[in-house]
Amino acid sequence: MIKVSVMYPNQAGRHFDMFYYCTKHIPLVRQLLGPALLNVAVEEGIAGMSPGSPAPYFALGHLSFDSVAAFQEAFTPHAAQIVGDIPNYTDAEPTIQISTVKI
Repeated sequence: MIKVSVMYPNQAGRHFDMFYYCTKHIPLVRQLLGPALLNVAVEEGIAGMSPGSPAPYFALGHLSFDSVAAFQEAFTPHAAQIVGDIPNYTDAEPTIQISTVKI
Protein backbone atom coordinates (compact mmCIF):
# COMPACT_ATOMS: atom_id res chain seq x y z
CA MET A 1 0.00 0.00 0.00
CA ILE A 2 1.13 3.55 -0.64
CA LYS A 3 0.16 6.82 0.98
CA VAL A 4 0.02 10.16 -0.77
CA SER A 5 0.55 12.87 1.84
CA VAL A 6 -0.39 16.45 0.98
CA MET A 7 1.12 18.86 3.52
CA TYR A 8 0.10 22.51 3.72
CA PRO A 9 2.83 24.61 5.40
CA ASN A 10 1.76 27.06 8.07
CA GLN A 11 3.46 30.23 6.85
CA ALA A 12 2.93 33.80 8.03
CA GLY A 13 0.32 35.62 5.98
CA ARG A 14 -1.20 32.41 4.54
CA HIS A 15 -4.66 31.03 5.28
CA PHE A 16 -6.30 27.62 5.34
CA ASP A 17 -10.06 26.94 5.53
CA MET A 18 -10.34 23.59 7.32
CA PHE A 19 -14.15 23.58 7.08
CA TYR A 20 -14.07 23.87 3.28
CA TYR A 21 -11.26 21.31 3.05
CA CYS A 22 -13.18 18.69 5.05
CA THR A 23 -16.70 19.36 3.74
CA LYS A 24 -16.06 20.22 0.08
CA HIS A 25 -12.55 19.32 -1.10
CA ILE A 26 -12.16 15.88 0.47
CA PRO A 27 -15.64 14.72 -0.67
CA LEU A 28 -14.74 15.93 -4.18
CA VAL A 29 -11.50 13.95 -4.07
CA ARG A 30 -13.35 10.85 -2.81
CA GLN A 31 -15.92 11.14 -5.60
CA LEU A 32 -13.40 11.68 -8.38
CA LEU A 33 -10.87 9.05 -7.32
CA GLY A 34 -13.52 6.43 -6.68
CA PRO A 35 -12.73 2.94 -5.42
CA ALA A 36 -8.99 3.31 -6.09
CA LEU A 37 -8.91 5.58 -3.02
CA LEU A 38 -8.80 3.13 -0.12
CA ASN A 39 -8.68 5.54 2.82
CA VAL A 40 -8.48 9.22 3.65
CA ALA A 41 -7.21 10.85 6.84
CA VAL A 42 -7.05 14.57 7.57
CA GLU A 43 -4.96 16.07 10.35
CA GLU A 44 -5.19 19.66 11.56
CA GLY A 45 -1.97 21.12 12.96
CA ILE A 46 -2.35 22.52 16.47
CA ALA A 47 1.20 23.05 17.75
CA GLY A 48 4.87 22.53 17.14
CA MET A 49 7.26 20.53 19.31
CA SER A 50 8.28 23.44 21.55
CA PRO A 51 5.69 24.72 24.03
CA GLY A 52 3.69 27.57 22.50
CA SER A 53 5.16 27.15 19.02
CA PRO A 54 2.86 27.08 16.00
CA ALA A 55 2.25 23.90 14.03
CA PRO A 56 4.59 23.62 11.05
CA TYR A 57 1.60 22.62 8.87
CA PHE A 58 -1.97 23.90 8.73
CA ALA A 59 -3.12 20.46 7.65
CA LEU A 60 -2.00 17.09 6.38
CA GLY A 61 -4.15 15.07 4.01
CA HIS A 62 -3.31 11.39 3.59
CA LEU A 63 -4.71 9.31 0.72
CA SER A 64 -4.14 5.55 0.58
CA PHE A 65 -3.94 3.45 -2.60
CA ASP A 66 -2.85 -0.07 -3.49
CA SER A 67 0.06 1.22 -5.60
CA VAL A 68 1.58 4.27 -7.25
CA ALA A 69 0.11 3.06 -10.53
CA ALA A 70 -3.39 2.89 -8.98
CA PHE A 71 -2.96 6.44 -7.67
CA GLN A 72 -1.75 7.78 -11.01
CA GLU A 73 -4.52 6.04 -12.95
CA ALA A 74 -7.21 7.47 -10.65
CA PHE A 75 -5.69 10.95 -10.20
CA THR A 76 -4.41 11.88 -13.65
CA PRO A 77 -7.80 12.28 -15.40
CA HIS A 78 -9.01 14.54 -12.57
CA ALA A 79 -5.80 16.38 -11.67
CA ALA A 80 -6.89 19.75 -13.07
CA GLN A 81 -10.19 19.70 -11.18
CA ILE A 82 -8.63 18.59 -7.88
CA VAL A 83 -5.69 21.03 -8.07
CA GLY A 84 -8.02 23.76 -9.34
CA ASP A 85 -10.03 23.55 -6.12
CA ILE A 86 -7.02 24.36 -3.91
CA PRO A 87 -7.44 28.18 -4.09
CA ASN A 88 -10.92 27.73 -2.60
CA TYR A 89 -9.42 26.74 0.76
CA THR A 90 -5.80 27.92 0.90
CA ASP A 91 -3.11 30.07 -0.61
CA ALA A 92 -0.37 27.85 0.88
CA GLU A 93 1.68 25.84 -1.62
CA PRO A 94 1.33 22.16 -0.65
CA THR A 95 4.19 19.71 -0.45
CA ILE A 96 3.37 16.21 -1.67
CA GLN A 97 5.10 12.99 -0.69
CA ILE A 98 4.35 9.45 -1.82
CA SER A 99 5.39 6.81 0.69
CA THR A 100 5.26 3.05 1.06
CA VAL A 101 3.33 2.12 4.20
CA LYS A 102 5.43 -0.27 6.27
CA ILE A 103 3.36 -0.70 9.45
